[in-house]
Amino acid sequence: MTMNELSSGTLAPEEIPDELSILPVYDVSLFPKMVLPLQATEGAASDLVEDAMQGNRIIGLLLSKKESPEGRHEPSELHSVGTVAMILKMAREEDGKIQMMVQGMGRFGTRAYVQEQPFLRAGVELIPDTGMAEKEAGAMAANLLAQYQKVVKLTPSLPQELGEMARSIPDPGTLADMITSTINVSLEEKQAVLELARVKDRLKKVTELVNYQLEILEIGSRIQTQVKEDMSNKQKEFYLRQQIKAMQEELGEEGENAAEVSEYRARIEAANMPEEAKKEAERELLRLARMHPSSSEYTVAITYLEWVTSLPWQKETADNLDIVRAKKVLDDDHFGLTKPKKRIIEYLAVRKLTQASKGPILCFAGPPGTGKTSLGRSVARAMGREFIRIAVGGIRDEAEIRGHRRTYVGALPGRIIQGLRRVGSRNPVVVLDEVDKIGSSFQGDPSSALLEVLDPEQNNTFTDHYLDVAFDLSHVMFITTANVLHTVPPALLDRMEVLELPGYTDDEKIKIANRYLIPKQRRAHGLSSGNFSLTKGAVKKIISGYTREAGLRNLEREVAGVCRGVATLIAQEEAEKVAVNVVTVPKFLGPEKYSHDVNDRISVPGVVMGLAWTPAGGEILYIEVTAMKGNKGLNLTGQMGSVMKESVSTALSFVRSNSRGLGIDDEVFKGIDLHVHVPAGAIPKDGPSAGVAMMTALVSLLINRVVRKNLAMTGEITLRGKVLPVGGVKEKVLAAHRVGVKTVILPHQNEKDLAELPKKVLKALTIHLVSDMVEVLELSIDRRSAEERRAAQKRVSRDRRYTEGDRRRPAMATPMRGKKS
Repeated sequence: MTMNELSSGTLAPEEIPDELSILPVYDVSLFPKMVLPLQATEGAASDLVEDAMQGNRIIGLLLSKKESPEGRHEPSELHSVGTVAMILKMAREEDGKIQMMVQGMGRFGTRAYVQEQPFLRAGVELIPDTGMAEKEAGAMAANLLAQYQKVVKLTPSLPQELGEMARSIPDPGTLADMITSTINVSLEEKQAVLELARVKDRLKKVTELVNYQLEILEIGSRIQTQVKEDMSNKQKEFYLRQQIKAMQEELGEEGENAAEVSEYRARIEAANMPEEAKKEAERELLRLARMHPSSSEYTVAITYLEWVTSLPWQKETADNLDIVRAKKVLDDDHFGLTKPKKRIIEYLAVRKLTQASKGPILCFAGPPGTGKTSLGRSVARAMGREFIRIAVGGIRDEAEIRGHRRTYVGALPGRIIQGLRRVGSRNPVVVLDEVDKIGSSFQGDPSSALLEVLDPEQNNTFTDHYLDVAFDLSHVMFITTANVLHTVPPALLDRMEVLELPGYTDDEKIKIANRYLIPKQRRAHGLSSGNFSLTKGAVKKIISGYTREAGLRNLEREVAGVCRGVATLIAQEEAEKVAVNVVTVPKFLGPEKYSHDVNDRISVPGVVMGLAWTPAGGEILYIEVTAMKGNKGLNLTGQMGSVMKESVSTALSFVRSNSRGLGIDDEVFKGIDLHVHVPAGAIPKDGPSAGVAMMTALVSLLINRVVRKNLAMTGEITLRGKVLPVGGVKEKVLAAHRVGVKTVILPHQNEKDLAELPKKVLKALTIHLVSDMVEVLELSIDRRSAEERRAAQKRVSRDRRYTEGDRRRPAMATPMRGKKS
């Protein structure tokens, strides 16, 4: 039997099961990434095929040591290394025999047989190729390819296209397999090649076989040249084919592939495809009708027709545009996220009134764990559409979007066309995840390929390289997600409408935990509301003491940790019902990870609490300044980026140029070195928002006054002391609120950003809007001396003790307090 090169892809290793049904073969050998026709007779082989067709269609092929298939095969009569195969097509003939087309997926070795009746079944272990990176492998592959080209030219029975096909195979191991499957060698020699996992050894073995075959062919060629000088190989082949054709016409017989041609002709008519696509499919069908099934191009044509006739050219699901239902679905699946939900409802309302298929491309941008992908899934559920998620983060090959051209071995359409075929609808909701992490390489720029996909004015004629005909993507609702926007190419960002998901407040997290996370983890750990509960105080403690994030993933992990501990207690019968409260949370999660008192580190001069933006949300950023004897030196540590270093230099220049107005002696700078440090030095930090904090820290140190408690700030400054606006205000203010800060200083030009903050956060914070550094220093520097602060602290502590004492003392003893003895 002749093997054909695979062009329909392979399964991932994790998709192949640990146990396989074993089909013994005795006259053929299948290699990975190849396609082979097989015949199964009645009996165990027939039962095995029927069982596989009802499951995942994956079986194991092992070469038999017997010379004939008669009788039952014992495990000892089979080789231990074989090929994992997928049944692509199967047909049962009238005499009970089964004809099928199988595709090699990879090598495997048998561990132990777990079943012998009615057919063999064994535990298997995949054998991956090894030694791919060895330098000699490439040279050996090039030499083998050159020798094989000579074999193809000298062998009339081998299609000349095999030489071009071999040249297009980049993987040395696959090249060795393909060549072994086509040359005229014994089954035992092919089995020996199949058992070689190391690529270098396999290339060496196949080279020996090809050289031997080439030697025989060269001798035969010299003899043939002497005998037949009048007829070339092509003339002879043409002459023979004409004879076969004439005999078939005389006998009234059709070609061997007549059944498949008729099947695909009917599928083309039923696909209801556009005229251009129909013409291309019919042209490929005409080529198929003229091919012999043993031709190398036969499988390529079959695979193309399979794809083009199974795409949903006109099939689509009916939209459910019930706005009330859509609101309910979004509210049921997600708490908060008012702005994105509002925009989605607006989109549905406009679509309901206009009945237009085109619409904007929405981009959900925000920190991890804020519900961007799941929001896209909810949109699909609300509209009654199919849902496709495509992770584009990290892809570097343009063919992942546009597909491979059919001339390549293993060519496939792009991920979008694959997804449409899988769901069987041309109007699904497609979420392109992590568009901010798309890469580029010598294989192309995938983000550039997305420009056509995400343009409503162009994607109605999107052309996949594999299909080579236009497919209308205008009915698809595309949604993209990103953590940050500055890494998204400007041209791609211009095609999208950005909706920001900044993060959740503590109150929102408590409600989400009670409504979604705790029930979900309770079910996942085999618990119920009857034997496990988390009090509101416990949830709040987990949020404040164990998580400091904008999203919900760490919160869900900590809740899962509590559930695991409770499940252990119940499983060990140490408790029947567990109610976790504030006191018992550390028993399951250990000591708190985060301190509640943010004022501990700013209780000395020269330390300021700044606010920073990160891809994971807002964060608190402590800035420390100290002085030592020296000569006007400046030392910067903490992995500060170039922009932040410029902020330090700008702040220091302003302080020195305005020292008298700030109450600083000019002589101070002559005898000291300054050291500015941003803790957590292992983490790179940069951005134009630390100037205000740097300036305040310098002044605080030089006038020996501390910064007021529970105060954080952000903003950039100029050399003249003006405060400039910054970005990420919502994330920064939420971070300040999350850690218990009471007062926030923001640039006056950022006042417009306060409208996006939750009302409860605005009510809990005192926000000062400033325009210059004089205002900042008046609001932030505590001008009292250390003695005055200590005295005030003593008064506060004494009043607190008296208040607590009043609650403990009986009412009749209260009037005695305050009398002198």
